[in-house]
Amino acid sequence: MKNIILMFFPILVFSQSGRDIAEMIENRHVPDDLINQTVMILTNSKGKTRTYKMISKSKNGSEKQIIWFIEPKDDQGISFLKIEHENKDDEMRMWLPAFKKVRRISSKKKGDSFMGSDLSFEDLSNRGVNDNDYKRLEDTNLLGRDCYVLETIPKKESKSNYTRHVSWIDKHHMNILKEQSYNRKNKLEKEKYYSYEKKGEYRLIQKVNVKNLIKEQTTEIIFSDIVINSGISDKLFQEMSLRRLPLD
Repeated sequence: MKNIILMFFPILVFSQSGRDIAEMIENRHVPDDLINQTVMILTNSKGKTRTYKMISKSKNGSEKQIIWFIEPKDDQGISFLKIEHENKDDEMRMWLPAFKKVRRISSKKKGDSFMGSDLSFEDLSNRGVNDNDYKRLEDTNLLGRDCYVLETIPKKESKSNYTRHVSWIDKHHMNILKEQSYNRKNKLEKEKYYSYEKKGEYRLIQKVNVKNLIKEQTTEIIFSDIVINSGISDKLFQEMSLRRLPLD
C-alpha cells in the first residue's frame, strides 16, 4: 500500500490546474508597500524616442498606486491614481495641470494608451482571479528556467480589450517572464518580457520590455531606487495627492 501511495503522490503534487497556477501567482509574497523611480522609454516605428521619468508609490501588490511625472518638463506634474476594487470597476484618475482638471478613466476607456505608451490603462491593473478563465498549456523552458505556460481568458463581464493572454511563469518564483496578449480580433498585439532583481526576501520587477507587434513600436520601463515596506499611509491614495509632487 505504501508503494502505491508513493507512486501516485507525484501526480497529486504536479497536477495544478490553470486556476491553481493563477492563484499561486496572486498569493506570492510581495512587500506591503513600494516606492520607486521609473523611467519609461517610448520608441516609435521610425526609431524616434521619448523618455519619461516618474516617481511611483504603491501598496498591497499595486492594488493602490499613485504615479507622478517628473520629466520631461512639459509633462511635469501630470499624475495618475489607481485604486482597485474586487466587486466593482477600478478607480483611475489623472491630474492634468495644464488644464487644471482631473480626468476620470472610465471602464470604456481602459483600452486607451497610458501616456502614449504601449501599455493601456487595463495593462496597469492586476487581473482578478475570478475575472478570468484559465487553461494550463504544456510546460516549457524559457531562458534556462522551467516554466508553467498559462492561458488567461477574460470573462465577458470583465469587459476586457483582450481575448486572451499567454504567460510563461517561472515555476520556482512564480514570476511572469514573458506574456503575449491578443486583441479583440484575436490577433497577437503585445509581447512583454520581464526581468527581476532580488531585494531582501522579495523578487521585484526591474525592467519590462513591451513590443506592440501591430504598431511596430516598443516601450521599455526601468525601475530603480526601490524602497520597500516604508509604511505608506492609505491616506496618500486620494485625489488631492495628485497635485502634490514628492520632490522634497
